[in-house]
Amino acid sequence: MTLEGNTGHPRRWAILGVLVVSLLVVVLDNTVLNVAMRTLADPVHGLGATQSQLEWSVNSYTLVFAGLLFSFGVLGDRWGRKRMLITGLVLFGLASFLSGYAETPSQLIAARAFMGLGGAAIMPVTLSIISNVFDPRERGKAIGIWTGSVGLAIAIGPLLGGFLLEHFWWGSVFLINVPIIILGLIAVVILVPESRDPSPGRIDFAGVLLSIVGLMALTYGIVDGGEHGFGRLSVWAWIIGGAVVLALFIFLEARSTHPSLDVKLFRNSRFSASIAGIGLLFFASMGSFFFVSMYLQVVRDYSPMQSGALLVPFAVGQMIFAPLSTNFVKRVGVRALSAFGILLSAGTFLSIAFWDSTTPVWTILVVFFLMGVGMASVMPPAMNVIMSSLPREKAGVGSAVSNTVRQVSAALGLAVLGSIVAGVYRDQIAPAAAALPESARDLASESITGAYGVAPKLGPAGQPLLEAANTAFISAMHWAALGSVAVAVLGAIVAVTWLPRKESAAPVPAPERELVGSAS
Repeated sequence: MTLEGNTGHPRRWAILGVLVVSLLVVVLDNTVLNVAMRTLADPVHGLGATQSQLEWSVNSYTLVFAGLLFSFGVLGDRWGRKRMLITGLVLFGLASFLSGYAETPSQLIAARAFMGLGGAAIMPVTLSIISNVFDPRERGKAIGIWTGSVGLAIAIGPLLGGFLLEHFWWGSVFLINVPIIILGLIAVVILVPESRDPSPGRIDFAGVLLSIVGLMALTYGIVDGGEHGFGRLSVWAWIIGGAVVLALFIFLEARSTHPSLDVKLFRNSRFSASIAGIGLLFFASMGSFFFVSMYLQVVRDYSPMQSGALLVPFAVGQMIFAPLSTNFVKRVGVRALSAFGILLSAGTFLSIAFWDSTTPVWTILVVFFLMGVGMASVMPPAMNVIMSSLPREKAGVGSAVSNTVRQVSAALGLAVLGSIVAGVYRDQIAPAAAALPESARDLASESITGAYGVAPKLGPAGQPLLEAANTAFISAMHWAALGSVAVAVLGAIVAVTWLPRKESAAPVPAPERELVGSAS
């Protein structure tokens, strides 16, 4: 594609392919982990992880990832985005190797936290490099392809993970990252140009430090509350403390002569509404994905590979519609398309509230496909609005802000909806658990995986326990799905109220600076 006066890099489409591979590594790992949950809980074939440890294998990554995303995005603008990408890939590869050979749940949790460090270095710079090497007129299409690659990872991850779990030991699901990373590193070195902010000014040490402390404290409070409940003072101390630190960060940034984050950006309703829409959608979808994965593998007793195959329609929906979103924006505008996507997602969450232990497979496939279409209708336009609000040299800031909000929202969604699931499950399993010995009662009441671990040891009494656990979990999943619907509807209201109409959907950006750096 050739555009008159195109200011994009001559190798921009090859570079996009490299960035897609880099993004695949991050997304692939998390989708693979979803299908490995039941195996990791198995004391014979896995690590014997409890429900709490399984959640922390996700949350430890999220905590570090969310806490460092913003800072790494800002530092990438200064230090060099190519250099930051290479560093992130190396760290992620090393952490994947350590995860694959973890011998205890605690070691896996620690390795996953280390993996979050690499992921935080990779994610924001992939999007900022796209903004740097593509002309504004092609940027929307490139971001659509970048977003669609998430769907590719979602398709490949569960199927690949399921195959590995059925033919090899559980650690293979992490080691699969290593050869991908090696290929990615070679391609990055050869193809991706170095770029950075040519006039970065002084480093905002106070802002960087406050953002890390505030985001990690807030995220820790959220995930701890989701695990143990929000009725404890310590949980609110972390949440309120993190919020106060972030408020101080915003206060200082508004008065700094060299801020890491120009808070004036949030006065732009397009920018703020896009950020809010992404956050609300990920809050709603994260919990649904996590608990539906448990439903498929535990309640429905599908193998990891079968569960992965059921997620393929979600990936297909994203892969098809994300690259097409730019054309839809031109026809109907960002506002209409985003509202449609969020409401479609809300409809899929609502359908989950009616699933039971015999829901037809075709229903599950259709719901996942429509969920992928909904997400693909929201993410690329929103990301393009965010990135077009900034000049190229500050692309890392926009990428970091959007990805940070997405990760914190996902953690909050998992924590809040997880609390709903845990509370409803405990209440409804209580009558069946009351008849069990005390040691078995606690495990069965903790989670559905605990009930499945206890049942084989109870003899004839095990089957009624499993039936009660399935019923309790499905009911809990229904309540979580309704929570997702409510949050998604709020996101649609934000989109309709503040996102631009068709006639202002794609304003011509202000002149941007030329690419900085060589094509090394």
